[in-house]
This record gives sequence, structure tokens and C-alpha cells, in this order.
Amino acid sequence: MTTALYAILAILLFGLLVGIHEFGHFAVAKLCGVKVLEFALGMGPAIWQKQGRETLYSLRIVPFGGYCAMMGEDEESNDPRAFTNQAPWKRILILAAGAAMNFLLGLVIVIILYSGAYGFRTSVIEDFMPGCPYQSEEGLHKGDEFLKIDGKRIFMQMDVGDFLDQGSGVYDLVLKRDGEKIRLKDFPMERILYEGQSQKMYGFYFGYEKATPLTVLKNAWNTCMEFSRWVKLGLDELIHGKVSVEEMSGPVGIVDLMAETGESAPTTGDAFYNIFYLTAFIAVNLAIMNLLPLPALDGGRIFLVLVTWVIETVTGKKLNPKYEGYIHAAGMVLLLALMAFVMLHDIWRIFTK
Repeated sequence: MTTALYAILAILLFGLLVGIHEFGHFAVAKLCGVKVLEFALGMGPAIWQKQGRETLYSLRIVPFGGYCAMMGEDEESNDPRAFTNQAPWKRILILAAGAAMNFLLGLVIVIILYSGAYGFRTSVIEDFMPGCPYQSEEGLHKGDEFLKIDGKRIFMQMDVGDFLDQGSGVYDLVLKRDGEKIRLKDFPMERILYEGQSQKMYGFYFGYEKATPLTVLKNAWNTCMEFSRWVKLGLDELIHGKVSVEEMSGPVGIVDLMAETGESAPTTGDAFYNIFYLTAFIAVNLAIMNLLPLPALDGGRIFLVLVTWVIETVTGKKLNPKYEGYIHAAGMVLLLALMAFVMLHDIWRIFTK
């Protein structure tokens, strides 16, 4: 496949990510009895529209974005089916549904990708290299399963080596041994050179489990949990200035990255696998980012629903939703400005690389 075809595939997949997010809002809004005025995929002028019984369905020309417009989102309405007239728990469910659908999509993609696997590496010690100093009565045993290293949960087998390499050489280990959790505190461990090996190792071999529907589901779930940790680490680095805003990517950058991922793969099969794996990661990323308590994001709207509910419960007075609308409008302006900056930077990066 050519780069152009991979780019088209990437655009379609990105549209799927947005579409499934907005469908989550749409479906739960309908289930909660909220009147949905328009369900749109894409932004800008409409290239196709169909009026349903009460909802206008539209496909718009710009393939990035979309929306689910509900009656009375940020304004007062006398209609009992308006969004603002719903109970707080219903509004929170509707707002959280988009992120939930993104996460679910990521999980489903990983399950499909893993369904062809023969088996999975585990974090269970199957054996030790001859002379491994960490195998002892007080230390590690065959059959031990790594659960945590220095308080960090082990989701995948590769986490063990990564966390040990990032550590100080003395670790707080939580293991599962004979069905019970045990803790090895201040346990020293470092890579050493074993006889017959060309590089330093920790000196233990990990086990392997056959692929079954249950192990596929378990490993897919753990992979999505690993994705979530990567997103958190990325946010931490952004907040602490370890990465700059210029290193962020928007829709254009993501599509370009997907196309590059496909083009750099040795075979077409590998290209599709890598692109869909990246799509799953982006889906989980979108789920988490959308739940951040920032204005204009779903998380910000959920936060304000909770704040409004507390204020109304204490004062006994209903707040005018237009004030919440002002906050979201201001947040949207800032968000659009950031998106414009990131998009222009992505375009510049593409043409100058």
C-alpha cells in the first residue's frame, strides 16, 4: 500500500474514534429520554443530511470532529426532555458515555488483534539462570508472579524489566506465591553478566500461557491499562515541563503518524496490525483526555454538573445554566486556539521533515 492509502485509512480510523465517542453521548442521551437535535460526524458544511423523527443526522465535509447537539445543553429550557432538566446522574452518564465508548473501542480492537495469538508471556518466573543470586529461600522462587515493583502495578511482562531498569537497584516487590501475596522490602537487584551471555541480565525466565478466550480478554484489558499509564506519564511530563506543547499532535499529526506507521512496517499485514494497535492506544488516550476536569471537555462538564448540584442542594436555588455555558464557551475558545496551534505545527512538521 502507498502512503496515500495508509493516510486514507488513518483518516477513516480517526473518524471512527470521533464517531464512536459522539455515538456514546447520543445513545445514552436517547436512553435517558433527552431530545437530541443533531448528530453530526465531521465539522463544517454538511455534505449529507437526513431528518429523523426528531434528530437531524448529518455528515460534514471536514473529517475531524463531530458533535451530538442536545436540547438545552447550556441554556434554560421549559422542555422536560432538555439536557439541563435531567437529574445530575443522568447528565453525568451522558457526558461520560463518549469516553467510555472510546475506551471500549480500544479494548475491542486489542481483543481482535490478540485473537490470533498462540499465547502470551506472563510475569511469572518459570526458571532461573545458573548462578542467579536472587533465587533463595528469602528471595525469589520459581512460580513467583510479579504484581508490583516500587508500588507500580505490573500489567505486562515487559513492565518487570522496565521498572527494574528505571529503579535505584533496591526495590519493594509485591509477589504472588502459592496463591498468597508476599512482600520483599528493600530487595537488591541489578543486571549482571551470566556465563555464555553477551549482555547483562537479571537472570530469570518468564512463563508462557496459551491463548484462550479468557487469557485474550485478560491480556487485552491489561494492555489497555498499560495504555492508560502511558497517557498519565505523558500528562505528568507535560505538566512538569519535560515535554513541550510543540511536541503534542493533533488530528493532522495523528493521521501522519498512522500513515508512517503503516509505511514503515515490513509487510502489509504488519502495517495493519501496527496501525490498529496505534488506533487502540489513541482511543484509550482520547477516553482519558476527555475526562480531564477542564472546561469544554467532558470531564470539565461533569465537574461543573457536580459543583452545580452541590450549590443547588445547599442553597435550594436552581442556577441558570447559561453561566456554565459561558465557562464552556471560554474553554472552547482556548481549546480551539490550542488545536489550531497544534495543527499548524503538525502541518509545518510534515512539510519540513
